[in-house]
Amino acid sequence: MKTKKTRYAHYNINYHFVWIPKYRRKILTGDVAEEFERLLHKICKEREVEILSLSIQPDHVHLFVSAPPRHAPSELVNTFKGYTSRYLRQKFPELIKLTGEKGLWTRTYYVGTAGTVSAETIKRYIEECQDE
Repeated sequence: MKTKKTRYAHYNINYHFVWIPKYRRKILTGDVAEEFERLLHKICKEREVEILSLSIQPDHVHLFVSAPPRHAPSELVNTFKGYTSRYLRQKFPELIKLTGEKGLWTRTYYVGTAGTVSAETIKRYIEECQDE
C-alpha cells in the first residue's frame, strides 16, 4: 500500500467494513448487487475514497477502502448504508417488502483498521469470500 496525500496530509488509512441487510435477507444478488456496486463506486469517487477490495455476498458486504483523514469511519459507513438504502429501495420496491420501509440495512456494522502489512491479508480474505 502506498502512502497517499491530500493538500495537507500524507496518509495510509485503510478501513475494512462489513454490514448486512435487515433480517440477513439474501437480497444482494443479480441486478440489485450490480446496482449496489455501481452506487458504492459513485459514492467513493465523490468522496475521494479508493475501493481496495469489494465482496458483495447475498447476505452481507465486505468493503475495504483507503480514505483521507478527513473522513471518520462512522461517517463513511453511514454514507454508504444510507445512500445505497435509499436508492436501492427506490429502484427495487420489492426490497421494501423484505426489509421494511425504514431502511435496507441493520443499524450495526463492523469496522477494522489496517496498516500496510495487514492490508494485504484483509484484501486476500475478501477476495477469497467471493469464491464461496
